[in-house]
Amino acid sequence: MRWRSRMSLAFGLLVGVLSVPAIASAHGWTPPGWSGHGAGYVYLDNNTAGANTISGFSRSANGALTVLPGSPFAAGGAGLGAGLASQGAIQTADHGHYLLAVDAGSNQISVLRIGYNGSLTPVPGSPFASGGVEPDSIAVNNGLVYVSNTGTGGTNYSGFTLGWDGQLRPIPGSTVTLPAGSGPGEIVLNANNTRLAGMRVTTSLIDSFTLDRSGRPHAAPGSPYPAQGLGPFGSQFRPTNPDQLFVDNAHNGTGLGTVSAFDDLPNGMLSPIGGSPFADFQTAPCWQVISPDGRYLYALDTGSAEISAYAIAWDGTLTLLSNTPVSSTPGVTGTDVALSPDGRTLYLNMSKINSVAAFSVDGGTVTQLPSSPTQASGSGSTVGITTS
Repeated sequence: MRWRSRMSLAFGLLVGVLSVPAIASAHGWTPPGWSGHGAGYVYLDNNTAGANTISGFSRSANGALTVLPGSPFAAGGAGLGAGLASQGAIQTADHGHYLLAVDAGSNQISVLRIGYNGSLTPVPGSPFASGGVEPDSIAVNNGLVYVSNTGTGGTNYSGFTLGWDGQLRPIPGSTVTLPAGSGPGEIVLNANNTRLAGMRVTTSLIDSFTLDRSGRPHAAPGSPYPAQGLGPFGSQFRPTNPDQLFVDNAHNGTGLGTVSAFDDLPNGMLSPIGGSPFADFQTAPCWQVISPDGRYLYALDTGSAEISAYAIAWDGTLTLLSNTPVSSTPGVTGTDVALSPDGRTLYLNMSKINSVAAFSVDGGTVTQLPSSPTQASGSGSTVGITTS
């Protein structure tokens, strides 16, 4: 009897496992960690003029990419067909169940459901109004969404909630109007949704806000703050410390790139961490990403086509570990960067050649994969890159 019970239990577990794809397919739901093509997915916002599209790739366990069947997928809104001076134009949300992408040409945000096989389907009502003009960056965390709008006549930060059904709903009183010509780039949330920061690239200022329980922003005393260099661009709160903020200074000049580190105080004021800003001796560190364990920061130096790897100490100080060439082809560089969820593979949006480059990362050791780069399926001036 004991043998029969064990066999029945094993058979039940096997049936349950084999049923996962069918359940996922029927309900459009992605079980955590499940992927029909391997380890996960990578997506680009093609920013296609007219009808915008999204390029999708399956991501294998070793980091190699394969174009998804059906890619590129219709986004629903319109792109600009030109680059955006920002980071974060496309993001995954809700543990990889949804994809959010800017439609800069139609002032909208597309929300698409990610199927068990990586395919994309717009949710009902998508795309949604971005709350301003020419959205260029999205921050999303635990159902809270903020959008940076950079266009004339609608330059602002606008807040939304992301519902269980994928609906974007504006948060009353969340919109922060910015002066014309601010050139807002990336907008970022910290891990517990108590802080919001936005980069004014053109005027070299950093906005800092505390967030109340409804998600409405309140400007920190003295905000906006002068950046520690010209053109504050890519930024991120440390995943393992929601009170530390890191900002790339992209426009200092040839060989003068730096990364700033700040303590975000309880009232939202930004206090530079000792030694900040930290030099990478490269040109135009525009985009950055921090490893999930919070130990390493990777800055993409667009002007010199290098990846700068830093170690992050417990107090937020940075130590430069290495600089690695992006490509052996002159003039080819990246225009945004993302890490796989396990932190082992770094992906670059190489919009100039409509491709994605992949690098294995181990601390300061950054090595391009033999299969890299992989040609994208869409067309247009791709912006942003995200993984699941």
